[in-house]
Amino acid sequence: MEIRFGTDGWRGVIAREFTFENLSVVAQSTMDWMIREGLADHGLVIGYDRRFLSPEFARTVAEVAAGNSIKVYFSEAAVPTPAVSWAVRELKAGAGIVITASHNPYIYNGFKLKENFGGSARPETTRLIEQIISYNRSTGRLASSVTFEDALKAGKIEFCDLITGYLRQLGHLVDLEAIRRFSIQAVADPMFGAGSGLLNRLLAIDEINTEHNAYFGGHPPEPIGENLLELSDLMSTGRYRVGLALDGDADRIGAVDERGDFFSSHAIFTLLLKHLVERKGLSGSVVKTVSSTRMIDLLSEKYGLPLHETPIGFKHICELMLEKRVLIGGEESGGLGITGHIPERDGILMGLMLLETVAATGKGLRCQLEEIMNDIGHFFYRRIDLSIGSDEKDILIQRLGSDPPVSIAGRTVVSTNFSDGFKFVFGNGDWLLIRPSGTEPLLRLYSESSDQLMVETLLQAARQLGLTGSDI
Repeated sequence: MEIRFGTDGWRGVIAREFTFENLSVVAQSTMDWMIREGLADHGLVIGYDRRFLSPEFARTVAEVAAGNSIKVYFSEAAVPTPAVSWAVRELKAGAGIVITASHNPYIYNGFKLKENFGGSARPETTRLIEQIISYNRSTGRLASSVTFEDALKAGKIEFCDLITGYLRQLGHLVDLEAIRRFSIQAVADPMFGAGSGLLNRLLAIDEINTEHNAYFGGHPPEPIGENLLELSDLMSTGRYRVGLALDGDADRIGAVDERGDFFSSHAIFTLLLKHLVERKGLSGSVVKTVSSTRMIDLLSEKYGLPLHETPIGFKHICELMLEKRVLIGGEESGGLGITGHIPERDGILMGLMLLETVAATGKGLRCQLEEIMNDIGHFFYRRIDLSIGSDEKDILIQRLGSDPPVSIAGRTVVSTNFSDGFKFVFGNGDWLLIRPSGTEPLLRLYSESSDQLMVETLLQAARQLGLTGSDI
């Protein structure tokens, strides 16, 4: 089986692709990379989420690291991915590894690599590790490892609290006292994931779905509307003003507004951009991925901020955060990061900042968004995920790449962006994106328009292409 890193790490179905044997290969190749890059002497931070076998998989990685004489700082409990990234910075470690499949269904697990700057491994890094994996396999190189117990006794593995320092850092970035003074009635849904209990530790807000459930309650731990019905029902009772949701490893944010309606990552991104500029007085470049809302374009133009568009995957945003002063970077899947922190998405931090906007304005999330859209225009957005086989996917990619349509649903295409999938932009700024998933057998279709009916029209045209291969 070929092992490839996707938008953020390597993922696979447990016991099919993601096995102890394959993980040992990836772990050894990662240790080889650390040694080659002169990072091994600085140690390795290892964390894990609440998925099936995640602690055991993490122990396997630690055993390989110890077998390569690399000191391991091993999380004493399940931990959010951004907490591992922060620990890499705080401990000045050579790298960090998180065993997690993020928002994917429970049958998946994964391996996320964090570089010494505290962010997702850059594309050139993962390409190099893939080459080492290929070489090690071709030469029959086996993983060097020692048992976890022996490494622990020898001091090669050290249990660490990766939470306390991370929460302290969040307190430096958000005015927790202002939120407490405002007494916001808020409820959080960590979706049975690694973020369970952490918002409560900071602000003593109510939380649901905090118990350990490796099946995530029967749906993927992705904070999107269809997975947050319980949270929406709670918000509809009127008991709460803000509903927050985290994905399985707490690096993504979702929300439910004061009306009980899902509040998308696009809306969150938009609110936080305004908050950072107008209330916190910050500036810098803005980075969004190809599937993110046009509202970010319009606000960036209004504030005179440089705007960059990248492929999907926070690693691309991270690269720009390392090169430039980036005020905020975000993607459609709920991953957002800000200046002054790590070059990493952080769902818990973004949730706290949403509460900060409510405390600062005295207004609910939907009310704040309506005010922004009254200024820059109203927009509608929708994403559809379709199951697709690998052969069908390859045919579609080849067709769109070699002979892209010049019009879609009667609309003339005025520009395209094929950096990640196939994005078609129309005369008034409406757009359609057709993108094969990098981690699942899915075809993702996205559209945004100032006309809700046009969103559906464009998605239907894309659906016909994706399922039948017919012309749009």
